[in-house]
Amino acid sequence: MVAVMLMSVVLIAMLCVAAYTLAVYALPFMLGLSAAQFAYHTGSGLIGAGLVGLVAAGAAFGILALLFDTLRQPILRLIVALIFAAPAAVAGYALVHGITKEAVPSEIWRQIFCIVGGGFVGVSALMRLAAPAHMRAA
Repeated sequence: MVAVMLMSVVLIAMLCVAAYTLAVYALPFMLGLSAAQFAYHTGSGLIGAGLVGLVAAGAAFGILALLFDTLRQPILRLIVALIFAAPAAVAGYALVHGITKEAVPSEIWRQIFCIVGGGFVGVSALMRLAAPAHMRAA
């Protein structure tokens, strides 16, 4: 029983590290997935939908990254960073909800854990974007 609990703690820690690392890319991923679903449902086929999704995700990331790097006014940079961080917070909320769905019997505590987890992932994405360019490349 102790081994299972330790394995679950390690799994949760690994998922948190993955969420922290990939949180900045939540918005382009979601936009690419939506574009791919739209293309598939309009008859483009599986390969065409994949290509449309890939192009849409790359374009979204490129445009938002270019905006973030070229804008000099702090309030505009903050708005672009929040556009990146909001879907990351939603993804963090969903990640914690998926992990705690069966483990936490109380709905109130589950929601508290989900909100805190989503907040941490959203803030970590915001902090990664706010880091200087030479720190973001690492």
